[in-house]
Amino acid sequence: MALTPNIDGAQKIEYSVTEVERVALRRMASTTVLAHRQVVQARGLLLAADGVANQEIARQCGVDSDTVRRWRARFALTGVDGVGVIAKGRGRKASLPEGTVAEIVRVTCHQTPPDTSTHWTTRSLAKRFGVGKDTIAQVWSDHQLKPWKVDAFKVSTDPLFEEKPAPSSGCT
Repeated sequence: MALTPNIDGAQKIEYSVTEVERVALRRMASTTVLAHRQVVQARGLLLAADGVANQEIARQCGVDSDTVRRWRARFALTGVDGVGVIAKGRGRKASLPEGTVAEIVRVTCHQTPPDTSTHWTTRSLAKRFGVGKDTIAQVWSDHQLKPWKVDAFKVSTDPLFEEKPAPSSGCT
């Protein structure tokens, strides 16, 4: 990787693409199974390897020229393995205060709702914690919690239970 001044005075990152990398980029650029961002980035890097300017690459790929510069810089550092990888720290951050998830799990497992219900619903627990029902559903999913499902044997209170015949399976 080398930094050279561009016509407008900005530094341009130059890199050489080996034949192996070029083949891998071509494969990525022509696939239909990879993520769209990975395909577009591979196409842009192939254009960059052919000496096309960042502005033209950005126009053809439908992105900003700064995005093309970041692609080139990441490729210079990580090679083909970094194509399409989302940079760390990007995306939406968790918005629950510290300890809220643990408290949701604890309440779900060890407490019942005050309205005499047998178990919590996503809406009732969300109301208690002041979060959305989808947040509760995600916490339950992450911790494999199913408070509506009872995995216990219940003894019949029917006094004639033992005298009744067992239901037949329908097979003779």
